Amino acid sequence: MADLGFTMKTFDNLYGNLCSTDNLKLAFKKARKGKSKRRYVIEFEENLENELTKLKQELETLTYKPKPLKTFIIRDPKTRRISASDFRDRVVHHALCNIIEPIFDKIFICDSCANRRKRGTSYAMKRFDAFFRKVTKNGRLLKNARNNNMVTGYVLKADIRHYFDTVNHETMTKIIRKKISDEKVIWLIKRILDNHNSKLKGKGMPIGNLTSQFFANVYLNELDYFVKHNLKAKYYLRYVDDFVILHKSKEKLLLWKWLISNFLKSIKIELHPEKSTIIPLHRGIKFLGLRVFYYYSIPKKSNLIKIEKRIKELENAFQKNLIIEGKLNDVFNGWNSYLSLGNTYKLRKDIERKFNKIISNISSDFSTTDRVIQQKALFQQSLIFD
Repeated sequence: MADLGFTMKTFDNLYGNLCSTDNLKLAFKKARKGKSKRRYVIEFEENLENELTKLKQELETLTYKPKPLKTFIIRDPKTRRISASDFRDRVVHHALCNIIEPIFDKIFICDSCANRRKRGTSYAMKRFDAFFRKVTKNGRLLKNARNNNMVTGYVLKADIRHYFDTVNHETMTKIIRKKISDEKVIWLIKRILDNHNSKLKGKGMPIGNLTSQFFANVYLNELDYFVKHNLKAKYYLRYVDDFVILHKSKEKLLLWKWLISNFLKSIKIELHPEKSTIIPLHRGIKFLGLRVFYYYSIPKKSNLIKIEKRIKELENAFQKNLIIEGKLNDVFNGWNSYLSLGNTYKLRKDIERKFNKIISNISSDFSTTDRVIQQKALFQQSLIFD
């Protein structure tokens, strides 16, 4: 683990606040957000006082036990195994994060960009662009450059091999103990980690859980500190388990890659051997779904193919009344936000026309009253593409 040469303050006596009625009510509101029409949320809320009282009692007496995860497979296009927690367990996850996330967020580096307030893909792209310009000295070109994007400099682009499947629970607990000394909070964290159904005992976290997203940052904060404080790399950026380091020297990045690989063994994870490479900046860097050059960025070809396929699926679902117009607009807004990170004005306008065509073609077959009645009915169901 990263040794910074100083002792961090630890926090005790947190569990009482975690189990408090006010914290559990806040956790419920956060867990409900965006899902208030779901059947399981409605049922929980109808008996809210009793549900929260029972959760409070189980937590206080250390008898709380998470329900088994519901697992399903998605292919988008990479095959991923997603595990969903029961709603009451999601309330507990929020209750835990309400208390300990602010403690850890204060020690995270500013360029840990995923699953944090005032961070995200837009922030990460702006920081990447700033690093790009500093390393290339505002676009210094290679000798015999054929165009203005053939700039100097290199990037180490890397990710962790099977990260969520290989996170070590014992190592995670040791890292958390650096800041949290309340043994009851540690007990709850172990309960949540141990609920993951993994072929590797004592390893792995379910993709999709709020706690998994938070723990992912806690675990790799060790890497962040090693890179920033030990290697003293200026231009380092991480988004979950994907990270980049930019530098003018390829040799320096080769050394850092070797040192990082050795360091990661100390926290029982490893670099992905095929996806951790050093690339000249002028070739364009694939980062957060975009291929980034000095003067412009465009979506990866695989993402464009995926978007086209998804539009056809959504049109078919809309025709069969499996998705409502409001949800269709949500999907479009999500894509529009992602595509706006790059130079994609024409592409976004083309996709907007396709979405409008889907809605206008189907809406013409229904009266306004029929459409309202249909959408109200659909809101009571668990919709696909959500």
